[in-house]
Amino acid sequence: MILDNIVEEISKADDIVILTHETPDGDAIGSSLALYGALKGLDKKVDVVIPECPEVYNFLPWHEDIKKEGKAEKYSLAISLDCSDIKRLNGFAKYFENAKVKIVIDHHGSNTMFGDYNFVNPDSPACAQILVTLLEYMGIEINKGIGTCIATGIITDTGGFRHSTIKPETFEFVAELLNKGVNISSIYRKVLQIISMKQFEIRRIALDKMEFIEDGKIAFTYITNQEQKDLDLGIGDHEGIVEFGRDVEGVEVSIFMREIPEGGYKVSFRSNDYVNVSDVCLMFGGGGHPRAAGCTINLPLEQAKEKLVAQTKNYLK
Repeated sequence: MILDNIVEEISKADDIVILTHETPDGDAIGSSLALYGALKGLDKKVDVVIPECPEVYNFLPWHEDIKKEGKAEKYSLAISLDCSDIKRLNGFAKYFENAKVKIVIDHHGSNTMFGDYNFVNPDSPACAQILVTLLEYMGIEINKGIGTCIATGIITDTGGFRHSTIKPETFEFVAELLNKGVNISSIYRKVLQIISMKQFEIRRIALDKMEFIEDGKIAFTYITNQEQKDLDLGIGDHEGIVEFGRDVEGVEVSIFMREIPEGGYKVSFRSNDYVNVSDVCLMFGGGGHPRAAGCTINLPLEQAKEKLVAQTKNYLK
């Protein structure tokens, strides 16, 4: 059984590195810190490497232990969390590739199974929820600290329990976390409701430029490098913009493009009822989930918009 293999490798490992995907979200960071806290409780020598971490998650336990790069060139065990492809490992795929043993824990249907042991469940609404299964199997108590990290992952990747990917056991897990003293309402407010003034301003700019295409079935907007520079945006300050388009009545797919300094755009897709945006993103070398996915496109604004919209139209009813 795959869980037996994973437990055995964790038990044998002298040093462990935890990695996650680029532009990490709440599930990536919450899962990483939950596993870090659990392994530290086993007296394991472990590094959690996240080179760029949004400040909104600074309330999480062990956030001060996050490293921008690993201490060792070669770890005995590398664990990738919430990442579908080795190319997305935050620019630190080398730590994964160089490790003696490699484990992948994820919930993306597009996962390329790039580990020696792959514990992947596309039916899980969050990687953090998969961790609950692993930690319970290992006999590790999910205390308030670990639970806070897990709850953050679940809340962010389910959009505050709004997405159709939620399972009955999701609420059972969260109920257990409440019993352990995890403040679910406080986490919800911190990660989904409170925004800074510059986040408010960039959202206003993006909303002012939002277009509705194909009889209002597609919402499209973008922000430029200059707009991000003018507001001194930090990591993750653009999060949530794509959701506004999806929330408009009649919209099936929302597309948000963020210009990046190295050229081109990072693109976020969201859908409501039937378009599998992961399939759309795969056409551009990206991927994700059926209702939430992303890709990178290295084209000027109008050409990028034209190609993305044209591909999306193929999936509309």
